[in-house]
Amino acid sequence: MAILPILIIPEPQLRQISAPVPRIDKGIEKLAADMLETMYDAPGIGLAAIQVGVHKRVITIDIAREDAPKNPIVLINPEVVSASEETSFYNEGCLSIPEYYEEVERPAQVTVRYQDLKGATHEIAADGLLATCLQHEIDHLNGVLFIDHLSRLKRERVIKKFTKAARREAGA
Repeated sequence: MAILPILIIPEPQLRQISAPVPRIDKGIEKLAADMLETMYDAPGIGLAAIQVGVHKRVITIDIAREDAPKNPIVLINPEVVSASEETSFYNEGCLSIPEYYEEVERPAQVTVRYQDLKGATHEIAADGLLATCLQHEIDHLNGVLFIDHLSRLKRERVIKKFTKAARREAGA
């Protein structure tokens, strides 16, 4: 297993749509293991493959509290099949937008269909933090960042800040 570098905005790859995984093989299994290690090291509760520069529809999630046993979930080709009309707000952050948090409104409950590492298809009905995390990570697979759910002014301010930082780093 390896800790992979996490892409930070304004990296253009983060805006690309990830390709479906046609076949689950050893490469996908290794990717999932590396993503889990990277996510735990960051530390974070979710990671999409695109965030580590891999354009495949794979996400990892573990919302277990720090004092609880790990409970990792690997979702391949996840898709939201239903979402509630009821919404909830959650203070979201993102490993690709470090140290920035903002309230985001999303459907309160979702049902997500996905494949596991053995290729079996499952559906998971989620609410609370898990629903938020699933929607956040699936958004990544579609080139959408959580800041896209904010007002234009807030979004532009965040992008400007990180673009300046990236320029400073490139010039250093």
